[in-house]
Amino acid sequence: PQHKCGNQKSCPQNYFAFKIISGAANVVGPSICFEDSVLMSTVKNNIGRGLNIALVNGTTGQLLKTDAFDMYSG
Repeated sequence: PQHKCGNQKSCPQNYFAFKIISGAANVVGPSICFEDSVLMSTVKNNIGRGLNIALVNGTTGQLLKTDAFDMYSG
């Protein structure tokens, strides 16, 4: 069976499924998947160097904001 965000197993009821993949230098970009919807990725062109964050409403699962914090240049 296929599970949300490509996870190995389903999440319990009343829990959100998510998967965060770290990038590998300039070769593979990071991505954030939430409830089978990609929130941030190279394809969406909304990731940046450093720490990538997706703010999601913990009750509804609605995406509120995405941003990146460049930890290298300050």
